[in-house]
Amino acid sequence: MQLYNRSISHSEEAAKRKMSDLVATSPSPSSAPRSATDFFSDPYDSHPLWFKPSLFLSPNFDSESYISELRTFVPFDTLRSELRSHLASLNRELVDLINRDYADFVNLSTKLVDIDAAVVRMRAPLLELREKITGFRGSVEAALFSLRNGLQQRSDAAAAREVLELLLDTFHVVSKVEKLIKVLPSTPSDWQNEDANSMGRSSMNYENSTQQDGTTMRETQSMLLERIASEMNRLKFYMAHAQNLPFIENMEKRIQSASVLLDASLGHCFIDGLNNSDTSVLYNCLRAYAAIDNTNNAEEIFRTTIVAPFIQKIITHETSTDAAGTSGDELENDYKQIKHFIAKDCKMLLEISSTDKSGLHVFDFLANSILKEVFWAIQKVKPGAFSPGRPTEFLKNYKASLDFLAYLEGYCPSRSAVTKFRAEAICIEFMKQWNVGVYFSLRFQEIAGALDSALTSPSLVFIQDSDKRSSLNLILRQSDTLLECLRSCWKEDVLVFSAADKFLRLTLQLLSRYSIWVSSALNTRKSNASSSPGSEWAVSATAEDFVYVIHDVNCLVSEVCGDYLGHISQYLSSCSTEVLDVVRMSIEQGGASLEKVLPLVTKTIIDVIVDKSVEDLRQLKGITATYRMTNKPLPVRHSPYVVGLLRPIKAFLEGDKARHYLTHETREALLLGTVTEITRRYYELAAELVSV
Repeated sequence: MQLYNRSISHSEEAAKRKMSDLVATSPSPSSAPRSATDFFSDPYDSHPLWFKPSLFLSPNFDSESYISELRTFVPFDTLRSELRSHLASLNRELVDLINRDYADFVNLSTKLVDIDAAVVRMRAPLLELREKITGFRGSVEAALFSLRNGLQQRSDAAAAREVLELLLDTFHVVSKVEKLIKVLPSTPSDWQNEDANSMGRSSMNYENSTQQDGTTMRETQSMLLERIASEMNRLKFYMAHAQNLPFIENMEKRIQSASVLLDASLGHCFIDGLNNSDTSVLYNCLRAYAAIDNTNNAEEIFRTTIVAPFIQKIITHETSTDAAGTSGDELENDYKQIKHFIAKDCKMLLEISSTDKSGLHVFDFLANSILKEVFWAIQKVKPGAFSPGRPTEFLKNYKASLDFLAYLEGYCPSRSAVTKFRAEAICIEFMKQWNVGVYFSLRFQEIAGALDSALTSPSLVFIQDSDKRSSLNLILRQSDTLLECLRSCWKEDVLVFSAADKFLRLTLQLLSRYSIWVSSALNTRKSNASSSPGSEWAVSATAEDFVYVIHDVNCLVSEVCGDYLGHISQYLSSCSTEVLDVVRMSIEQGGASLEKVLPLVTKTIIDVIVDKSVEDLRQLKGITATYRMTNKPLPVRHSPYVVGLLRPIKAFLEGDKARHYLTHETREALLLGTVTEITRRYYELAAELVSV
């Protein structure tokens, strides 16, 4: 022990000397004088923003990735100096920590006295405690194992009992369903016989036999079927929770047989209820179909039993054409009869299926029974009704079909029901048959082609009084054709509301086509270039012809921005305010494009009149020859050509056409422009003569 204490004392002295040397060699932060740099510059251990010492303490720190990330924007010398600076700061912190706890570290060895004896004294009770804990732990683990085995056995027993109860319930339900099915008559004739027998035994003479509680035999059968359907629904639940069990697999044939018998009996009862318009029977049958999740069967029975025979009588192909020349593919009259049939023979079932809180909303007889049969009948008997090749008949059939769908939606009790009806596959397929895009293409060719053929005429065509089709006093056939095409775009027998945006674009294209027709013809006349098709008229046109163009353009602008725009706005009144504003701005821009050609036409008229007027200005060159080589006295009267300068403009403005078809403002503009141009021409010639 003394040797041990002596070695400890020697080690303490050596540690003291080593630490004193370390402390002596390292500068103390408290004793080192601080320079002015420490006060007025960055601290000694400050780091740049890109250097973050906290990353070194991260458990996922990787030196190679750290250096590779910094090398893209930090030089290696800078990084090395910064790391060395950080290392120096860490060494200083380490020295500070050792100096702070040095006394406790040195005094530690003085407190460790007689450690071996203390260890020997504590070992025996610790070993004894370990043995006790080990034994107790073994007993607890054994008890826990036994408890877990017991719980597992109980769980297995409960699961087995649950499966057994499920199998017993399944067996009882199957037996109950079979017994209830045996009670049912197999055919509707059996029901009628039973009704007749009970009617004969009854003391009262009713149309249908009644039982003691006042219900008919038919209603009793429907109630029994509803009960069987609920049991079958319960049976499906049991089978879903007991799949792949041998007992269930052995009973599948019995279950399938019971299901087939139930479907047959329920179908017979439902058909009998439809034929006799028995509300109670229909309600019970629909509840039974809903219970077994077989709504498709009910919808199909209603379609084939009630809807199909009537639709086949209504929708028949008519080979002969009527006086108007239309074919036999029109659907409007057929839809009228179908609407009457629905209101008479289908309304009761539709009202039953839409009863509030009845659970019968799963049925959709409108789409899967009525619309499906109508759609199939049209496809089979009148496939030409869907063809856009005859645009007029196509549009009539399309609008009649939309009206028919709106009539069917009227039987939907809520907006969600309407949404469900529109989302049905048969409704979507029915709407796909109406190819509105092809219809618009045909109408586009028809309307745009009519205007294009009118504008390609080599000369202006004037309208006779007997040929006037519009209320406007248009003069040119080209202008009248434009107005008719514009009105055709928004006629009831042409426009399709779903393609209103396309017809609006066609309207703007028509206005643009007419504006280009006028402006291109005027540019051709001005440039003396070879005339293109549709611009020949401007080359040979007189000033009076351009008056007609100005008159027609003014009339068209007034009509387009007035009554025509009001008609379009009224037709689109169901649209939002934003849409109506866009339409109004588009039409007004189209009218503005027409107005832009008016200055060009006015300028052309001025050029025509000026060309006539300046023909007499050629006499101006003879003045110098007359007075330069002769002894004639100075003139006291104007030259003869002066009288003829303004004669063309005067004759034009005082003519009937200008006074009747041009406004006062237009005549003033023509007068000012013509006189200005004549004065300019006179000034140029006079300046040339004087400067010689």
